[in-house]
Amino acid sequence: MSDSPEPVVADELTVGDEVDVDAGPIAHGGFVVARHEGRVLFVRHALPGERVRARITEGGPGDRFLRGDAVSVLEASPERVAPPCPYAGPGLCGGCDFQHVSLAEQRRLKASVVEEQLRRLARVEWDVVVEPVPGDTDGLRWRTRTEFAVDASGRAGMRRHRSHDIIAIDDCLIADERVVGTGVLQGHWLGEKAVDVVAPADGAAAVVRVPSDEDEAPVVTETVAAQRLSRTFDVSSRGFWQVHPGAAATFVDAVVDGLDPQEGERCLDLYAGVGVFASALAEAVGPSGQVIAVESDPTAVAQARLNVERTPWVHYVQGRVDHVFGVESTGRVAGARKGRRRTGSRRPHSQLPPTADVVVLDPPRTGAGKAVVGAVVALGPRAVAYVACDPAALGRDTAYLQERGYALTSLRAFDAFPMTHHVECVAIFGRAG
Repeated sequence: MSDSPEPVVADELTVGDEVDVDAGPIAHGGFVVARHEGRVLFVRHALPGERVRARITEGGPGDRFLRGDAVSVLEASPERVAPPCPYAGPGLCGGCDFQHVSLAEQRRLKASVVEEQLRRLARVEWDVVVEPVPGDTDGLRWRTRTEFAVDASGRAGMRRHRSHDIIAIDDCLIADERVVGTGVLQGHWLGEKAVDVVAPADGAAAVVRVPSDEDEAPVVTETVAAQRLSRTFDVSSRGFWQVHPGAAATFVDAVVDGLDPQEGERCLDLYAGVGVFASALAEAVGPSGQVIAVESDPTAVAQARLNVERTPWVHYVQGRVDHVFGVESTGRVAGARKGRRRTGSRRPHSQLPPTADVVVLDPPRTGAGKAVVGAVVALGPRAVAYVACDPAALGRDTAYLQERGYALTSLRAFDAFPMTHHVECVAIFGRAG
């Protein structure tokens, strides 16, 4: 590589070209925003304030923006560190975004993203502090659930960033030692698309070949040791559970402390999974209260009904949240042809209560959306807890809640995914005024 790239006109930039740019603010997704002759570049592996040489990885003439990788650092940030993982860097594994960043700065960058999304989408000014999750010291060896892709030769590894290419690896430094200790990365998985490894709180690590073993995935036992809830839960090794061992307990305490449910109140737990929040709410409201939990996945519902047997005032409803509310969905039909939309409305589920005192929303990355937010508000809750794994979805849905008379009253952000751009937020909303 030459000391300086050949000058390229911004409008002619295409994949493979290299340009020297000043890295601007962090963007949602782990990139920094840079400009070359007015052209916007989203650059990975750079830090705000640095000057880097960026190689274009996506886009070309006529595109609104380009993506690139910082292949050389010309002026480094004092927060830059040597990545501990040999597979983290330009053109390599897509799993980690911030291994080149000090852990404290990673959290500051995530906080600024949450602040920016709230400001841009909801017109809310909020000072955000991203808290470490208990048990985390250096940001490594925390991931207890890891899916490895399998290449054509049967070797397990990780995909390159925004690519189907698979990099064979010998270790994953953010994976729990019990995950890599199964020998999955040295195994032979010919004919499989992926291999899933789960290191539960109790018992040995489970290895699930996908698709061969997918329908027979073992049930594992996980533990929540929170101030507001202390017990075990059964969950499928292919089902949803927080991957950081300290996350579930942390989120339970944040949600229940924020809502402060009282004895005898009625609670609604939406996107309820295997019953973690539902169980904590049940403990708080007691037998004179009621918890209605809504979950679409039939395996999760079956396990949840066993998990909540000790609190019979928890009632599970199986179904998509929007369908249970009877609201019109604007999302694409699962499995439908591209562009086809679901239309029409449904009747609310017969077990859906007419009112609720408190509501927990723990939606997938896409968020709850306008229709579900409207249906929640129609129940008249005094408080809503929104557990968000995507700052943009949180910002959008915050705006919807504000439009319907609710205000953000507290927000806690947690670094449940160190070395990546992901951040988890627990936002509490109450009636405005």
